[in-house]
Amino acid sequence: MKGRVLIVAGSDSGGGAGIQADIKTVTALGGFAMTAITALTAQNTEGVTGIHEVPAAFVAEQMRVVLSDLGADCIKIGMLHRRDVIETVCRTLESDARGVPVVVDPVMVAKGGARLLTAEAVASVRDALIPRATVLTPNAPEAAALTGKRVTNRDEALAAGRALAALGAEWVVMKGGHIDEAGDLIVDLLVHRDGAVRSFEHPRIKSRNTHGTGCTLASAIATGIAQGLAPGDAVDRALRFVEAAIRTAPGFGRGHGPLNHAHTVKPFGVRGDA
Repeated sequence: MKGRVLIVAGSDSGGGAGIQADIKTVTALGGFAMTAITALTAQNTEGVTGIHEVPAAFVAEQMRVVLSDLGADCIKIGMLHRRDVIETVCRTLESDARGVPVVVDPVMVAKGGARLLTAEAVASVRDALIPRATVLTPNAPEAAALTGKRVTNRDEALAAGRALAALGAEWVVMKGGHIDEAGDLIVDLLVHRDGAVRSFEHPRIKSRNTHGTGCTLASAIATGIAQGLAPGDAVDRALRFVEAAIRTAPGFGRGHGPLNHAHTVKPFGVRGDA
């Protein structure tokens, strides 16, 4: 059976992003989610109030025991927070998960604005983690931080995607949500290291309920790859999953609300059309 996804990421106490969003996404798409938690956060839809760090050695131990027993068809990496954690995760990928596809979401800033990656760790993401990425999923600000390039329009996004692929990522999904935010259309670009480019266009949804979109997209891509989809097809399905999750968001919280990760799931034991 394929569809085993090991998620290496931080926890979101509000349930909208991080490990919680990852598990919901993998499950909703028919995969099997496993986790290695890198940090605990105290957060809700209005922001992050605290971060409790997990020692790097324990992050590696979580990864090793899962991989040695259950195995994985894809690994999704989200919030790593510190340089020592990034370097430890990379060493564990090399020693215990060689050949397993890796989807990297370079989480740097939370939706509410809190910084989730220390400045010194950015270089480690660029130099150690990106070369191990089968698929890299930066938004425009993250791509700008990693490349030192402006990313304010489609041409600049393409240039940044090619620069990130040149650093070693096999595929780069340049998310277009932060570009031309007044426009009615979002264009996401999938850039391959050989220069091939595929674009995905979808309508911009005017909504405050977008907390966890990056985590959700990356985990949906990882699930598709784990289930045997080609990267382009995994990205296509993941984008459609996120779009539907935003459209049907429950509207919880006073800030950036969570998505409806369960829109693919019919409630068990509930009568009627719910």
